[in-house]
Amino acid sequence: MQRMTALFSAALLAAGLMTVQAHAQQDPAQDPAGQPQAQAPAQDFSDDQLQQFADASQEIAVISQEYTERLHAAEDEQSQQEVRMEANDRMVEVVEENGLDVDTFNAIGHAIQQDPELMQRVQQMAEQS
Repeated sequence: MQRMTALFSAALLAAGLMTVQAHAQQDPAQDPAGQPQAQAPAQDFSDDQLQQFADASQEIAVISQEYTERLHAAEDEQSQQEVRMEANDRMVEVVEENGLDVDTFNAIGHAIQQDPELMQRVQQMAEQS
């Protein structure tokens, strides 16, 4: 169970990285204070979407670990930024390869943080795959 929690923590960390990029690409006029906008109410996600999230999360956990090691080995701020961007690009690829868009992945990640039953359901899906 701790392993699964670590996986989802890594996936949520990864989702946070993707969210940072998404916010950086937004029109500043949409959110002039730079604060996260209010989240829409929790959606009902299909079993397929939850399975895609679980699969992507497992891959992202591996990527996150790999790139964390590379980040610690980076010698300067420029190198660290390059590692972060490469990791972010790879994580976005994984999410999309698993049939989700980044916004849906992030929405599921957010919903999981708010709903322990949903988290348990996704963890079970990950264990079965």
